[in-house]
Formats: sequence, C-alpha cells, structure tokens
Amino acid sequence: MSWGSELWDQFDNLEKHTQWGIEFVEKYTKFVKERSEIETNYAKQIRNLSKKYQPKKNSREDEESKYSFCRAFLTTLNELNDYAGQHEVIAENLTSQIIAELSRYLQDIKTERKMHFHDGRKAQQHIESSWKQLESCKRRFERDCKEADRAQQYFEKMDADINVTKADVEKARQQAQMRHQMASDSKGDYSSYLQKFNQEQNDHYYTIIPNIFQKLQDMEEKRIERIGVCMKTFADVDRQVLPIVGKCLDGMTKAAESIEPKDDSKQVVESYKSGFEPPGEVEFEDYGQAMKRTASDTSLTNSREGKEKPVSKSKGKLWPFIKNKNKGSGPEDFSHLPPEQRRKKLQGKIDDLNKDIQKDMDQRDALTKMKDVYVKNPQMGDPASVDPRLLEIGQNIEKLQLEVQKFEGWLAEVEERMPSKSDTQRRSGIFETQNNTTVSNNCAQDRESPDGSYTEEQNSETQVIKVNTHPVPTSSTPEFDDEFDDEETLPTIGTCKALYPFEGHNEGTISVAEGELLYVIEEDKGDGWTRVRRNGEEEGYVPTSYVEVFLETNAKDS
Repeated sequence: MSWGSELWDQFDNLEKHTQWGIEFVEKYTKFVKERSEIETNYAKQIRNLSKKYQPKKNSREDEESKYSFCRAFLTTLNELNDYAGQHEVIAENLTSQIIAELSRYLQDIKTERKMHFHDGRKAQQHIESSWKQLESCKRRFERDCKEADRAQQYFEKMDADINVTKADVEKARQQAQMRHQMASDSKGDYSSYLQKFNQEQNDHYYTIIPNIFQKLQDMEEKRIERIGVCMKTFADVDRQVLPIVGKCLDGMTKAAESIEPKDDSKQVVESYKSGFEPPGEVEFEDYGQAMKRTASDTSLTNSREGKEKPVSKSKGKLWPFIKNKNKGSGPEDFSHLPPEQRRKKLQGKIDDLNKDIQKDMDQRDALTKMKDVYVKNPQMGDPASVDPRLLEIGQNIEKLQLEVQKFEGWLAEVEERMPSKSDTQRRSGIFETQNNTTVSNNCAQDRESPDGSYTEEQNSETQVIKVNTHPVPTSSTPEFDDEFDDEETLPTIGTCKALYPFEGHNEGTISVAEGELLYVIEEDKGDGWTRVRRNGEEEGYVPTSYVEVFLETNAKDS
C-alpha cells in the first residue's frame, strides 16, 4: 500500500507519526547507551573484585605455589579478570556499532524529514492559494452576472417608459451591453481558471503529494529497517564474546578440577613436620628399692648425663616440648634446632638471600641499560653518575653470594646427616632458587625424619663446604646470570603482545614488531623492563610500556 494514494488527506497525522518514529530511535539509542554503561560498570566491579582478592606477593610466594586449591582460586581470579574484559568489549561494540551509528542516522533522518514536509507544506500552500483565486474569479463572475441582469432590467424599464427621453434610453442600453460584456469576460476568466485549478488539484493529489508521501514512506521503512539491524547487532555483540566467555568459564572449571586434596595434605606434612619421632614410654622408677638399684637409664646419674648430653635418645624425644624455648634465638647456623627444622631454616634463609641477589641483579641490569642510553644520548644524562650505584650494588651482590655459600655449606652438612635424596637433586633445587623461580620446601621432599640424636661437628662442616660450595664470580658481570641459565631455562609465566615496534639495539634487549606475541619469563621489577622469550630460543628485555602483559599461573614452559 502507498501512503500517497491511501493517506492523501492525512498530512498532519503523517507528520506526527514520523516525528514519533524519530523519537523512538532516540529512545532506543538512549536504551543502548544505558546498557553500555551497565556493562562498563559491571566490568569495572568484576575487575575490582578480582584485584581485591588477588594474593599479596609474600602470600603468593608462600601459599599459592604450594597448595592446589590456592592456585585454582588464583586461576579463577585471572579468568574472572578476562571475563570482565569481555564485558568491556560488549560496551565498546555497543557504542561503536549502534550508538554512534544511530546518532549520525538521527541527524540525517531529521534533515530528510524536514525537507519532505517543507515541500509538502509548500504544495499545500500553493493549492490553497489557487483555490482562493478560483473562489475570487467565481465571485466576480457572479457579481458581474447580477450587475448585467440589473442593467438589462433598467434598460427595459426605460425603454417602456414614454416620458423618458431617447438619450436616456440609449444610455441605459449601452450600460446594459457593457454589463453583459463584463459578465461574459468574467465567465471566460472563471472558466479558464477553473480548468487550471482542476489541473493543479489533480497534480497535487495524484502526483506531488503522493511523491512526497512516498519519500516519507521510504524514509520510515528505512528507519524501521535500521532499528531492526541495530536490534540484531545488539544480540550479536553479546554472541560474539560468548566463545571467549566460555573459555574463561572452562578455565575456571579446569582450575577447580585441578585441585588435589591428597597433594595438599602432603604439602601440609612437608611444611610442618618436625622430623623426629614422638616421645617413647616413660619408664617407672622405683624409689622404694633404692638399695637394689643399679646403673640404668632410670638412675639419677644417667638421667643427669642425658640432660647434659645433647646426643641422648631421651633428649631427642623431648624436642617437641623444648623447641619453643629457643624460638627467636640461637646461633646463625641454627645448630640449636633438630635436623629437619634446621634444614628448613637454612633452606629458607638461602631462598631469601637468592631473592635479594636477584633483586640487586635486576637493579644492576636496569642501571647498566640506563648507562648505555646515557652513553648513546649524552643529553639525557651523565653516564658517570650511574657508576657509584653500580659499584655499591656489585659489592652487595658479592657479599650476598658469600652468605649463600656459607648457608649452602651448612645445609649440605645437615643433608649428609639425614637420609635424603641425592646431592645432585639438592643442588638442582638450589639452582632453581637462584634463577628467581618460585621456591617451596619441595626441594627436600620425601626426606626421612631423623630417628636419632644430633651433634654439631665443625670439622665435617668445613669439609662439606669445600665439596659442595659453588664458585661465585667476585665481579658484578653478566656471567653470574649465565652460570644459572646453563643449568635451567626460566619457565614462562604468561604471554604479552607488542603494542609498538622496538628496535632493541642495546645488549640484553630484543627487537619486537608491533602486534607480535611473545612469552613472558620475568615480570617488571620496577625498572621499566620485562624479560621475554621468542619461539623458545631468543630471549631479552623489552620496555614494559611497549607491551601488554597477560600473566597466567598455569603457563607452560616454552
């Protein structure tokens, strides 16, 4: 059906209807905008929730790497963060694909509607003006006819009156003829203008108005079609992120399924076991037969000797009851502790020292890179200003390395006295800590608890140090890193995407192209550089601001 033929007399109603259609588009645009704001706020709240429950650094090192349920929860938080990102994508797509498009379309449709109704009003004004002119011609023709009729009657009256002069009769006759001529002219004008008006009216109602209304109809149908497309896009925007949302949910499910209660229970044992056996039965001492007593384990002399000698069996059995007395005190080598406890303390001390070493090495590397930049661009700074700090850090690293050697010697002595794993496995566990990887007490798993007493022997300790101590360079050079890189490759902790190209001319850096995907093997330590790996072979540093990092707790080593 055509608006021009069916609604030829509904100009005002069509004007109201098209205005309502534009208002509907504005209302729908506002609806999508509010939905986009909801998605943005929801994503922000989800991100804040994930960030709020992210473990702290010390907690992550001590707990998250140890228990499977903690690792699963951390994975869930990371997946939830990605899930929030998909809602941000929804908000962005709603804004770009619907809100922006409809805003531009509204301006166009308002302009088009205004133009069509301007033409319609102009056509209406023209036909109304023609109608008024036709009415004016009609009234003039009617007036002239009446005047001619009155003049004819007056002439006939004058002609019949014998008292009227002939001149008056002739004058009346001429007046009647003139009126008849005027009436005849008015009739001709009225007839011709009537014909013209009918043509204009026919054009108006069958050509001009239908064309205008047809354009309005096309405009309205396009508006409805555009609304339909936007509503479909509204659903597609959600549908496009469903696969990624599904992967996020699958990641959460996989993390939940990776929880191992048995392994977590073993971790509790490994973390808190003391390594000694429970106290044995207390023997009965019969003071009623003092004269018959002989030298035995229950005698006063032997009991005193047992107290004085730290090598007695009873002393070992009383460890659980006396260990709290020495808490917070004791020698540097923790020799006052039982073997298993001493081993854990020494291993923890070595881990802390290695972390301090790695932190200083990272700072040294950053300062070295800064110095290289100053050398190439003197206007940015004086290279010599970095040397004092580099020297200080180098001396601190050497001091910490000597401390590590010392504690490793004590640890080797303890492990030789305990039924434990091979020395190679112990050494590899130590190297892992020096590579700044997450260290737990697993390096001494499956060790048997000491079943006897423990005695300090300084001579054997010195021998162990000579055998198991690793050589450490005295100078602050990159050889320290290379020594441990040969032992074990750093694991990947996530991925990153290059936001900008980076040439990587300096030593230790790596060049990347915009959009390139790389593996992250070391986070930014505060110096503005991130360590990455390409294809499992090439490694180096890139500016942290040049990449977008996606850390994963379950990232696989490349």
